[in-house]
Amino acid sequence: MSTRIFARAALVGAGALALLGPLTAGTATAAAAGEQGGARVLAAPYAVVPYENVNVRRGPGTGYGIITTAPAGQPLGAYCWTRGERITDNGYSNDVWVKLLEGYVSAVYLKGDEYGDLPASARC
Repeated sequence: MSTRIFARAALVGAGALALLGPLTAGTATAAAAGEQGGARVLAAPYAVVPYENVNVRRGPGTGYGIITTAPAGQPLGAYCWTRGERITDNGYSNDVWVKLLEGYVSAVYLKGDEYGDLPASARC
């Protein structure tokens, strides 16, 4: 491949990445991790990762029904965070719940900061 063709391919690739908008390299990598989970991660602007199996609920609290259980280490597509029931587990406590495609999950069970690594500005 000539240098000119390689440079052109690099520019096209960079332009495609610029079109992805809010997706981060971590989100794109997370999407490649699993076919079904990857499609869901790409449908949302953020990716969160639970560090243990976690219940996904209909709303931001344990009084809401469980929709499914997300496996530890599986990237999940996330939209925003909201305040809900305060959860205390594994030495951590907060009232932040992250809105997923499927439902809500407590940020106590997510890797990252108190918002599951979503920006503080991503409040629902």
